[in-house]
Amino acid sequence: MEICYKPIGYIYTPFQSIQGMPIQPTGASGVVGRIDLEPEFAAGLKDLEGFSHIFLLYHLHLVKKFTLLVQPFLDTEKRGVFATRGPIRPNAIGLSVLKLTGIEGTTLWVENVDILSATPVLDIKPYVPEFDIWPTDKIGWFSRKADKAQSRRADERFTMYYDPEKYPH
Repeated sequence: MEICYKPIGYIYTPFQSIQGMPIQPTGASGVVGRIDLEPEFAAGLKDLEGFSHIFLLYHLHLVKKFTLLVQPFLDTEKRGVFATRGPIRPNAIGLSVLKLTGIEGTTLWVENVDILSATPVLDIKPYVPEFDIWPTDKIGWFSRKADKAQSRRADERFTMYYDPEKYPH
């Protein structure tokens, strides 16, 4: 079965290169970006201004292949890709929770952006703490590393998986 998605818009950020980008929104505090939606989706923004945060789903458009074992940015050990937030996944889908600071027409202004500029946007959903925060008993290997996400930046470890025509390195 083939599944195809069409971008609903694009996000524009200060990040023109993967190297040096924050690896999670927590490390991108205050970084501003904008999401430009296609005009045909304007009506879908009705009532979104009432939310302070959104989930943004996007296509990691530079990824050309994947591997099931990766060395995450926060670790020196190889982990299963599904136990990481690494970008080289079987389906190149990214997810971030972003602060929504304004909407002007079909442009959304967001903060805490950890996304490469000109990334295709697949969907936007409101973030609702009563639905989206769950108490956890364990967070796996992240339990000893998660606090480092604020200061860690992306390096070149995944670039061999990127499309060289779109991202020459």
